[in-house]
Amino acid sequence: MKDQYNREINYLRLSVTDLCNLKCQYCMPADGVDKKSHNEILRIESYTKLVEAMTKLGVNKVRLTGGEPLVRRGILDLVKTIGSMREVKDLSITTNGVLLKDYAQKLKEAGLNRVNISLDTLNPVKYKKITRGGNFEEVINGIGAAKEAGLLPIKINVVVINHFNTDEIMDFIRLADEHVEVRFIELMPVGEVATWNKQKFISNQVLIDRYMDLFESQDSVYNGPAEYFIKKDNQGKVGFISSISDHFCNSCNRIRLTADGKLKLCLHSNREIDIKEALKLDANKLLSYLEDLIFNKPDQHYINDTEFIPVLRNMVGIGG
Repeated sequence: MKDQYNREINYLRLSVTDLCNLKCQYCMPADGVDKKSHNEILRIESYTKLVEAMTKLGVNKVRLTGGEPLVRRGILDLVKTIGSMREVKDLSITTNGVLLKDYAQKLKEAGLNRVNISLDTLNPVKYKKITRGGNFEEVINGIGAAKEAGLLPIKINVVVINHFNTDEIMDFIRLADEHVEVRFIELMPVGEVATWNKQKFISNQVLIDRYMDLFESQDSVYNGPAEYFIKKDNQGKVGFISSISDHFCNSCNRIRLTADGKLKLCLHSNREIDIKEALKLDANKLLSYLEDLIFNKPDQHYINDTEFIPVLRNMVGIGG
């Protein structure tokens, strides 16, 4: 369906848990997050009902996020159910990759199409620091397992943090030679990271200007937020997601659902609509309710306004 600004809304991002087996510094407080009660977290059946309704409104792309979605009990059942829906043409997951070695083949068999893997450094020591204890080798093994299972294309999401991983940009560009797509994502003022020093932010345009000589052309095949470039050696694609410096609100096609049943029409807005009760409605009433909400999706975020209030919910509870 289309919203009031004539944007086609066809992409649903489902956070299936706000728990994670890592504590990335920009995503989660150092002492973690309080575990929500069983009654606060949506049941697998509720996600299924929502996706069924959303497909009737034109959604054909679904991504499962977290927290870390692979720690959610019943994740394979959810993948299998959504994967069997004829209307869903693209079912993917965003994961930190730690558990992917054990899950990749099972996810593929359940109906998952592809994976995005969050990896902000190729240095094992720095990885342990930014994740507060993570094991770099587990992620590398997970990437290998995803390749072997055929969860393609594999996309590596790199949050660019000035003075932390900006010295590794060339290494990540080379990683695109290894049959993965690398995407550089601007640091966003959401939750925990909103209190970070602004010197940690660097615009993607700085990176594009710095490394443009390595790229042959811009790839216009993809739709979505990333601006893709093809390497001159024709050995891979590199993307840049510039949601802060060059937002793509006028073509935003997505809505998000948090694990505790809050619908977010914009990632960078504190407005959340609790739909847990609505999910108890019959199919027709739920459809009408969702249609009205989606139609009123806001025109854009206002991060660069002086009166902007950063999103309070930590990224771990939204899923990006």
